[in-house]
Amino acid sequence: MAGRTSAGLLLYRRSAEGVEVLLAHMGGPFWERKDAGAWSLPKGEYEPGDEEPLAAARREFTEELGLPAPDGDVIDLGTVKQSSGKQVTAWAVEDDLDPTAVVPGVFEMEWPKGSGQTREFPEIDRVAWFSLDEARDKLVTGQRAFLDRLATLLMT
Repeated sequence: MAGRTSAGLLLYRRSAEGVEVLLAHMGGPFWERKDAGAWSLPKGEYEPGDEEPLAAARREFTEELGLPAPDGDVIDLGTVKQSSGKQVTAWAVEDDLDPTAVVPGVFEMEWPKGSGQTREFPEIDRVAWFSLDEARDKLVTGQRAFLDRLATLLMT
């Protein structure tokens, strides 16, 4: 997995309770019974040199959520390296997306493994808004730095 790159958008909104972020629960049989550490920002892979990272983030947002990426100003959250070696670059955008409007994309995989049968699964099986503290528990470990960076940038 080393050398793979992904780009994504982290939507945030301000509420009476503070800043909230929109996270997507990863779809497929591996993640269906997991909650802590099983959520991600909407993101996906791209080939450096073939596509600009921000354009890839917007494209992947649309593919994963079935909705156009918001047009608001973007905040560069930089890049993190996940334990798999994948490099993830993210931008934050302020928007108030309705999670019930999401129509997730799908992927195919052999399931059960070794069965020879191919099944279709949603790329994400649900999305929800979380406070920054709640999001730290939900988000995959390698992406948690984005929450700290967003909080720091919004305070300045």
